[in-house]
Amino acid sequence: MKATKREVILGIGGGIAAYKSADLLRRLQDNGYLVTVVPTPSSLNFVGAATWQALSGRPVTTQVWEKVEDVRHISLAKQADYFIIAPATADLIARLAAGRADDLLTNLVLASDVPKMIVPAMHPSMWLDAATVANVSTLRARGFIVMEPEVGRLTGSDSGQGRFPETAAIIKSFLSMTGRHQDLIGTTVIVTAGGTREAIDPVRFIGNRSSGKQGIAVAKAAASRGADVHLIAANVDIDTLPGVSITHVENAQQMLEALLESFKDCDILVMSAAVADARPKTRALEKIKKAMFTSIELEENPDILATLNATKDRQIVVGFAAETSELLASAQNKLVKKALDMIYVNDVSGGAIFGHDETAGTIVLRNGDLIPVPHQSKDTLADLLLDYALKQLG
Repeated sequence: MKATKREVILGIGGGIAAYKSADLLRRLQDNGYLVTVVPTPSSLNFVGAATWQALSGRPVTTQVWEKVEDVRHISLAKQADYFIIAPATADLIARLAAGRADDLLTNLVLASDVPKMIVPAMHPSMWLDAATVANVSTLRARGFIVMEPEVGRLTGSDSGQGRFPETAAIIKSFLSMTGRHQDLIGTTVIVTAGGTREAIDPVRFIGNRSSGKQGIAVAKAAASRGADVHLIAANVDIDTLPGVSITHVENAQQMLEALLESFKDCDILVMSAAVADARPKTRALEKIKKAMFTSIELEENPDILATLNATKDRQIVVGFAAETSELLASAQNKLVKKALDMIYVNDVSGGAIFGHDETAGTIVLRNGDLIPVPHQSKDTLADLLLDYALKQLG
């Protein structure tokens, strides 16, 4: 099963607006895309290759003659699912319209037949010049999506049509082109996040290292794709999230009660919260003095997923497994035992993953397929999990 296409070439033209594409790169990543930046040589006068490497987390090639052994003008073209060139100068648009291949970016455009989007930015007199108008018309006729530049102030005191569009507008247009915009409309998604805390006394508790970052990333991704999202947050410091309703809980029993109220109405449950397996059998009403703190008698918490499974109808349930050994065996056992549709397992040895912005692991599907997840942002993983959940939901 192939996930939604996510590999993007972000071409950077040699205009002053190049610095604005740093934010565009981040927002593409927030939407789950994997971005390789290909700047034109002239664009490096505005933003250097080191910046693009740091932001993308990927090597940046600026010339055809770099890394010749990789044949980058072909290998990158084969890898790409989409192109977005932003900013695109009058010169770059002219070269694309003429079919030239005099730098790495224009080589890639010629070598690839995937959807391509161009975001022009230039002085109004250049945008309105007959040559540019003809070149844009040529590119549109070939299937390029060419955004209209915005009207506003440009470099210096000049103003008019030619301004680089706002990032939100570019993202909206790009998502429309890729077909991923609002693909969860009509779907209700419940996400659990954070780690439960089981009170020992008014001061102490049994807990875990989960920060809730992965659950929040899933909730944000689902909301951006049009879902009705309910986040059940266990000890996560978050009050509002655009498009997401939030219920705060502290312990496993409270989380179970919140899920029992809403599970029957959801389509997808992403159970990313780390739920404590046990709780103190009795909770002290006052702080236990150090001298009296000798042992804690525990009892099992309710098995949330097993309880929900008894009421499961059409819902797709995504589980998580944080392990330190025998990762795949543990994940596959949990998937079967708890009747999950898929599970994401990662290695948390030495405190890895918890509290970090990035992750790595394996997605295990109910049909036995294994999807390796290389080191990537939790935002990217969020969209990948939703891709597979949506496929299983049908």
